[in-house]
Amino acid sequence: MTIRLKAAACAACSSLTLALASDAAAQSSPERNLPLWEIGLAGGALSTPSYPGADERESRVLVFPNIVYRGEVVRADRSGIAARLFRSSRAELDIGFAGALPSDSDDVDERAGMPDLGPLLEFGPRLKVLLADLGGKRRLRAEFPLRAVIEARSGLHRRGASFEPRLAYEMAGERGLWTLETNLSAVLGDRRLNRHFYEVAPQYATPTRPAYAADAGLLMMRLGLFGSRRIDEDVRVFGYLRYESYRNAANRGSPLHVKDSGVSGGVGVMWTFKRSSRRASGVETVDPAIQ
Repeated sequence: MTIRLKAAACAACSSLTLALASDAAAQSSPERNLPLWEIGLAGGALSTPSYPGADERESRVLVFPNIVYRGEVVRADRSGIAARLFRSSRAELDIGFAGALPSDSDDVDERAGMPDLGPLLEFGPRLKVLLADLGGKRRLRAEFPLRAVIEARSGLHRRGASFEPRLAYEMAGERGLWTLETNLSAVLGDRRLNRHFYEVAPQYATPTRPAYAADAGLLMMRLGLFGSRRIDEDVRVFGYLRYESYRNAANRGSPLHVKDSGVSGGVGVMWTFKRSSRRASGVETVDPAIQ
């Protein structure tokens, strides 16, 4: 296990994991009642498997900017940075960015001598659909993000594409005092993305690590729980816990696949120190509790 301090400038590649758990500016009121933008700082700690199916873990302590922007087109919130193409009371389509943590092969026995897994940047469209408004600030929604995956290591390198259909149930307290979300998703990767995690090229084969050619297909199933609570107007604490199953993964036969399940978790705090006096315009969105 490795523990590293990351400066704010380096936190962008891993902000997705924390941002998904943060609900930093959660509100249950229509978006037009919220500030157009908010600026602050966030910090937290997280621990996650080095890659899907790895036995080792990566742990991080992070400090990074907390920026929320609720523009008509350009958005910056817990889901990352996005350009919204379409919005109605029941559906939303945007193009956004996300990211994932790097992993050093020297810290993973199964990958010893192989190239490091660099930070992953993800870009592509996402459709969000409100399936049911259950009343009492409870909602059921579906998301369908399709993302191109790029590795940022000694330059930018395309690493395939992912598709992660997700079903989410969310709850929110009065005036956004607290939020809670549980979700279930399946992560699918094309052959190039699965090769990034599981392929063993002939030059990296050893007596205990035979060569392996990876196939496209399921990477994992995910079950997550995310929550946050507002301490005062400017401070919010958050936490998340996520279980991942690799039991039916397409590349379970890879010598780099050593575990059938993994758990990720993290906690943190977000502080907002400046807000715009101008309010965001528009109707209530598909996810009012996470804006």
